[in-house]
Amino acid sequence: MKQTETPINTLQQLMAITAEECGELTQVCMKYLRRYENIEQIDDKYRQKLLEEVGDVYCMIDLLIDHGLVGEDEIYQRSQVKREKLKTWSTLITDE
Repeated sequence: MKQTETPINTLQQLMAITAEECGELTQVCMKYLRRYENIEQIDDKYRQKLLEEVGDVYCMIDLLIDHGLVGEDEIYQRSQVKREKLKTWSTLITDE
């Protein structure tokens, strides 16, 4: 089987790879929680690991859009809903 051949269809690939990449991002986030107390402490090595996993998830989100599973406008609208919730439940977003 060539590297580009796969026994699973497009939807299965999109879902499996997206889930795997989200899991890898989760792992890096948890390592950050165990290793650092604040943003200023993060060293370049771990910042690079975070960047790699965020980039991989971002790629998969782009592919979900490209294949018509979700739309950019829909994602933006949902993002705004989440931002509003975070204003209430976290300190991440202050008056905008």
